[in-house]
Amino acid sequence: MLKWALIFFLISLVAGFFGFSGVAADFRVIAKVLFFIAIAIFLVVLIFGVFLGTLVF
Repeated sequence: MLKWALIFFLISLVAGFFGFSGVAADFRVIAKVLFFIAIAIFLVVLIFGVFLGTLVF
């Protein structure tokens, strides 16, 4: 997920460099959404891992 966010961010930078500001803004929004989804998934997995780790041990 973070890999895709980084790819969309790099495409946004390249598009902005070449003057495609609308496309760059769209790709930036997609990269931001993917980044926050990845952070949310990470936090959910971390919380479940802590709770299940204490229940198992």
